[in-house]
Amino acid sequence: MKFLLLATTALLALPAPAAAQQAPRPRDAHRSDDLIVTAPIRQSETDVLQGTSVLSGEALTRELRPTIGETLARLPGVSATSFGPNASRPILRGFSGDRVRILTDGIGSFDAASSSVDHAVVIDPLLAERIEVLRGPVALLYGSSAVGGVVNVIDARIPRRVPEAGYRLDAIAGYGSAADQRNVAASADVAIGPRFVVNVNGSYLKADDLRIGGHVLSREARAAALATGDAELVPATQLRDRLPNSAVETWTAGVGAALVTDGGSLGISYGHYDSLYGVPIRYAIAPGQEAEAPRLDVRQDRVDLRAEVKTGGDLLDAIRLRLGHADYRHDELEEDGAIGTTFLNKGTEGRLEVVQATRGGWTGASGVQYLGRDFEAIGEEAFLPPSETEQVGVFTLQQFNFGDFRAEGGVRYEHTSLTARPVADAPRFFAGSRSYDAFSGSLGASYALGEGVRIGVNGSRTARAPSAEELFSNGAHAGTQAYELGNPNARTERSWGLEATFHAHSGPFSLDASAYHNWFDGFIYDTQVDGAVCQAAAGGEEVELPCFQYQQADARYWGLEADAALRLGTVAGHVLTAELIGDYVRATVVDRGPVPRIPPLRLLGAVEAAGPATTARVEVEHAFEQDRTAAFETATDGYTLVNASLAFRPWGDGDRRSILLSANNIFDVEARRHASVLKDFAPLAGRDLRVTLRLGI
Repeated sequence: MKFLLLATTALLALPAPAAAQQAPRPRDAHRSDDLIVTAPIRQSETDVLQGTSVLSGEALTRELRPTIGETLARLPGVSATSFGPNASRPILRGFSGDRVRILTDGIGSFDAASSSVDHAVVIDPLLAERIEVLRGPVALLYGSSAVGGVVNVIDARIPRRVPEAGYRLDAIAGYGSAADQRNVAASADVAIGPRFVVNVNGSYLKADDLRIGGHVLSREARAAALATGDAELVPATQLRDRLPNSAVETWTAGVGAALVTDGGSLGISYGHYDSLYGVPIRYAIAPGQEAEAPRLDVRQDRVDLRAEVKTGGDLLDAIRLRLGHADYRHDELEEDGAIGTTFLNKGTEGRLEVVQATRGGWTGASGVQYLGRDFEAIGEEAFLPPSETEQVGVFTLQQFNFGDFRAEGGVRYEHTSLTARPVADAPRFFAGSRSYDAFSGSLGASYALGEGVRIGVNGSRTARAPSAEELFSNGAHAGTQAYELGNPNARTERSWGLEATFHAHSGPFSLDASAYHNWFDGFIYDTQVDGAVCQAAAGGEEVELPCFQYQQADARYWGLEADAALRLGTVAGHVLTAELIGDYVRATVVDRGPVPRIPPLRLLGAVEAAGPATTARVEVEHAFEQDRTAAFETATDGYTLVNASLAFRPWGDGDRRSILLSANNIFDVEARRHASVLKDFAPLAGRDLRVTLRLGI
């Protein structure tokens, strides 16, 4: 707590800048009208045809957690994989893994997170300025892997503008009681001359084992262990209050520079990421099982480039270039510290966009994208052979604005080639190449029913090439406690999609709602099969873990999501607002049953009182029971979480310095996310009291 006291003293001692002397700006009752920068054609959030969410400012500060998944988990249509507190990816509309692209400033994260749920996403939310979530057809412009949606984390590693005062500093420090979490992060820009800017950034986070609100094992897991009558399994059933092997220590450091002129910008950055975290133990609940306590030592070095030329012509408005390359490695450590398995990933991604000038209500953007990945796993749990993935995509998005009526169409062609290299001492692995051609397209339209009220409909035809994991996996993976078996003959996954949207932002009321349906042909999913299948694939060797194989079948996804707010009035200078968020998704493999790990119906209600210097908020989140399960799953109990927060802005609403106090899961409820592979062994955090200090000058 010492560094928090020092930070508080420094925060309160600083003089208020001139901006704080101005009259407080009015606060929006629901959401901002910021531009969506992830979309190639930047437009207001209220004008985007698809389901879109933006997390920034005070809301981002309130929701910040060590992982990107937990940071976003309260947004409509978003859940998280929650593989313990340190490895949690976002789930969008029930889609996860290779169907959701997680980007940093428009380029992939270059990690191994999509290969397994116990692998963390190498993006630090502490350095985020804003996070945009795009769902629906427009996300396909970022690759066929974005059929579920896109999460884009926008930071300041490459400066976008010259600071007016010649310098800019954003810093954050926080403490969370549930894991004794201490964190600090800062990003600073310094102008060198009128056009050149240098950025320095870094962060540090350390947390102990997570405090939880009940037993470590779920009721079903405890009952299964006790039913065996094995006395050695009893101690695990009595564990509660703390989640063993869930501590983490992470630090990042980076530097960037940019040349910024009226005609465009050119910038480059370098960043290093280093994290050592534990994966919650999957305790034995049957005789013969072994409980492991793995830790992952993750490192990444990354270089990024961003360039933009503002042509300002009659034909072209701008040309944008984005490049990134990273060298990633993580070692999975045994309990004695020895390296059991090493995962290596070298990734390169480039994206060139040409934005058309607006002519008579018509505008558009077209481009080309390249993605290269060289992945290798070495050691005991190398369930995947060394593989290379190359993907080239060409896309265009065209928009037409005729006043009340707007239309949008997009097309993407993508060629993907995947190669598995032979492994001399592992003849079980497939060796060879596969290539796929995928065409995707979308068409949408919207109509304004009145001031601030718009309805829309989007149709899409998508195609996705299988990932290397879905094709080439063949090995035991202790992280997921499964023998994972791919399908080298998998074909392209195709789907038709339909989405209806409703946006109303008028007076004191605001509503954004979406309803969607996807029809899949050749949907790729993993399911438990007879152990003999994996034993045969392993060359006759005994397979001790449950056997999971990637298969294809027709599937159906449909769901609803809504975010509504109502300004109730003003009390003592504070705007009182009520908010309600809800989402539901239902997914079925035709003639086979439910898709596994689908989040249940969820409702979140909140009341917020926002004034010039303070904001108070109370929210109640209820996740319903999920008993619609695949054959190998257990049902998950519903839960209700109550959270409260109080934000202070000592120098008014226009100032970027704030103090946030929050209490999460106030009643210390035992809560488990059904979408988590580890949900029977790793519940969510218990009562968590947090203090967060944010400084901006």
